[in-house]
Amino acid sequence: MNLSPSPRHIHLSAICGTAMASLAGLLQLQGHRITGSDKAAYPPMSDLLRSLGIPILEPYAETNLDPAPDLVVIGNALSRGNPEVERVLDQRIPFTSMAALLREEFLAGRESLVVAGTHGKTTTTSMLAWIYQVAARENPALEPSFLIGGVAENFSTSFQLRPTRTFIVEGDEYDTAFFDKGPKFLHYFPDALILTHVEFDHADIYVDLEAVKTAFKRLVNLVPRRGVIVAYDGSANVTECVERAFCRVERYGFSLSADWRIRNLRGGTAKGDGLTRWEVWRDGALWAEFEMPLAGEHNALNATAAAALAAGLGIGKEAIQAALASFKSVKRRLEVCAEIGGITIIDDFAHHPTAIRETLRALRSVYPQSRLWAVLEPRSNTLRRKVLEPELVDSLRLADRVVLAGVYQQQRIPDAERLHPEDVVRALNSHGTAAELYPDVEAIVNGIAPQLEPGDVVAILSNGGFDGIYEKLPGRLKELQT
Repeated sequence: MNLSPSPRHIHLSAICGTAMASLAGLLQLQGHRITGSDKAAYPPMSDLLRSLGIPILEPYAETNLDPAPDLVVIGNALSRGNPEVERVLDQRIPFTSMAALLREEFLAGRESLVVAGTHGKTTTTSMLAWIYQVAARENPALEPSFLIGGVAENFSTSFQLRPTRTFIVEGDEYDTAFFDKGPKFLHYFPDALILTHVEFDHADIYVDLEAVKTAFKRLVNLVPRRGVIVAYDGSANVTECVERAFCRVERYGFSLSADWRIRNLRGGTAKGDGLTRWEVWRDGALWAEFEMPLAGEHNALNATAAAALAAGLGIGKEAIQAALASFKSVKRRLEVCAEIGGITIIDDFAHHPTAIRETLRALRSVYPQSRLWAVLEPRSNTLRRKVLEPELVDSLRLADRVVLAGVYQQQRIPDAERLHPEDVVRALNSHGTAAELYPDVEAIVNGIAPQLEPGDVVAILSNGGFDGIYEKLPGRLKELQT
């Protein structure tokens, strides 16, 4: 554990990525002087960085590296041609990746608990960290260090550094850097692993599902024999990825064969106390009953995975129950960002048709009598492509009304590969789901605000800033009500 290294000036290029901003905070806690740059800063990570006093230089420029830092961390969004990348290479300024530096500075010498999967990893990582934090009330040695790909509301941050053994980290399958095209999570060498889901995603770097599965199989192959893998039992892809593990594998889910079986799942609606409740069974007997203030079957699965790993590593059942009962979720995960005149606006970090489906299912359970709107910006590298268009249409059909924006930076996607939102709108309307396409956020706001009525729920689905719609739509609604 490298808790007191010699202070250095470390510059992070693409600092506003969730993992990069978290790493910046960890490095600052070590005493380093941190600077960073990005092409555009937006919440929640821009807010986090500013609260830490870490300057964000915009846009990218060679002069951002004056004077030359001791080390530059190059984010995976950057490639050759970026002015800061070119300056680093021309002047041979020492550089590295986020994942490699995280391993070198923080994971080496600690117990690395990694949460990976196509879906649910941010929430599950946050749950696991909070379980350890609650358990530390009785045993301070359990207080965790962590890095999460989002702001965990229980901590009001995405990172924490403690001089203890456990480091909990969200394991991202996306590539590491332009000079290291392997997944970031291969740098983390897990002592224990949660594997939530395995589906085709990141269509810009993985050619097909087999390539995605290969990445996860490589991660599984890094877990030592003394370790443990807690894996979802409702996915044939997950089963394939863990079948050759050299360590103990425990499965969680709803099936009779699950080692950690979920039963009697109920609640989560706006009526009553709003809590989701369920039982977890082990070896044919009731092991524990849980409740939490988050809705959705997917969140019960996430919580059960975190509970299973924590219990297997010695955390008491009572601490797990207390942690889940007090868990506050993650920023941009089913987050209520405004309530205007009886209209509820939800922010959700949607990046994949499956995530959209689970978000809309959860909102249906919480607001069963409401008219549900889905306002989608196809922004992720998967949603910008048409490879999962049928799945996207099926997911959006769970809404009553659908609004699509144009594909984000569509010029960067070849036309033959690009999602054409007009085709999605056409398919939805043919299935009886009212859908519209608008050219930009201003048109969306002006088009739908007059149509919204008290009781409506608007789910804004994007993994980016969506041109300020989170502020613009509530602002327009207020204007209409004055």
